[in-house]
Amino acid sequence: MLQRFQQHIETHFPFLRKNRLLIACSGGVDSMVLTHICHQLQLDIVLAHCNFNLRGEESDADEKFVVDFGEKTGIRVLTTSFDTKAFKESFRGSIQMAARKLRYDWFEELLDAQKRDYVLTAHHADDSLETFLINLSRGTGIDGLSGIPEVNGRIVRPLLPFSRDEILEYAQENQLGWREDTSNSDTRYLRNQIRKEIAPKLKKLHLTFLQNFLRTQNHLLQSKELLNNIVEEARTKLFINQEDSIKINIAKLRELQPVEAYMYHLFQPYGFNQQEDLISLLDAMSGKEIHSKTYRLLKDRDHLLLKKHTQSESSFFLIYQGQVSLESPIPLKIKEVENLDNPAKNRVFLDKEKLNYPLLLRKWEKGDYFYPLGMEGKKKVSKFFKDEKMDVFSKENQWILCSGEDIVWIIGRRADERFKIDESTQQILKITVSE
Repeated sequence: MLQRFQQHIETHFPFLRKNRLLIACSGGVDSMVLTHICHQLQLDIVLAHCNFNLRGEESDADEKFVVDFGEKTGIRVLTTSFDTKAFKESFRGSIQMAARKLRYDWFEELLDAQKRDYVLTAHHADDSLETFLINLSRGTGIDGLSGIPEVNGRIVRPLLPFSRDEILEYAQENQLGWREDTSNSDTRYLRNQIRKEIAPKLKKLHLTFLQNFLRTQNHLLQSKELLNNIVEEARTKLFINQEDSIKINIAKLRELQPVEAYMYHLFQPYGFNQQEDLISLLDAMSGKEIHSKTYRLLKDRDHLLLKKHTQSESSFFLIYQGQVSLESPIPLKIKEVENLDNPAKNRVFLDKEKLNYPLLLRKWEKGDYFYPLGMEGKKKVSKFFKDEKMDVFSKENQWILCSGEDIVWIIGRRADERFKIDESTQQILKITVSE
């Protein structure tokens, strides 16, 4: 495993050899193996251990174990202690998410204070499988199935190609000690159910199930990149920009096969999600048009004309994946982050994988409803406004952020329960209303 890891580093993360690193070290077998291997390869490492004080004497024993290990090996250890339960009282989210915020906030502080470049975490192949199954169980697209990112900002996960069994075998062969977290056996948590009950049964289906899964996930990632490239190439060739619209030759559209799939992916970013409507437009009479929230698509003889609604026609705006800001009609900043800030009305934190792009910004409409964060069940937006004692002008000026037909955030007032951060969240999207 040591040789494989060294080759993996040289191939995918050569920059780690030249940088100063923090290792998130809980004392568990995963982080202890990551520490041992990095030490063997003479990487410049410092250990960072968080005591969340959630398991009494066990938490203190974990901290002592990591500190003692550092003294024996000569590796510097930085520790901190949190009153996680007290912090959760003022924090909107689960105890796991509260701990995550505390942990990653501290890592960010350490990177700057200790002049370190990256934090290494010990996520591995079994973690990827568990996340895949969690996302699969709740419904997701190719983005949610293509894996935990190996690099996310200053967070690096170099153990992702390695299985839990390989890590355990390495620890035993090298006579490494580690600590067991008893909470990992609590099957009330979905991830633990998958880890203890579902994943072992899947692995029995085939001797190389996990390796096959990793190959499949890599194929999904490559397919996603390939699909995006192919669609963008077709869009570049076919979408001809005019003064106030885009002109598309229908005959050239028909040459694309399968035309149904191309039509969907070409026009989906403009809000057209009904494949049947798009296809029927190809054979419709000249003058026929369909509408999305933000665009008109018109059949004009041998061409399709795509035109954005004017402000007088529509009050809808799209936010595309990867977009970092919106200036009008309200200033928004959009950023992927590793952890949460304290709650505030001018910002919201969302589970990115639960969102369907492009996001839609619009005024509220009669009949709108949502699931208020922290409450059970749905509520009409009009009733929410009444409870908030909003006047007529305030209601008219209220903007709503949507994912498809679902409300994500009544901006500046209340988020929706369905898009909140939870224990399975891998990508956190922060949206802020700028000053």
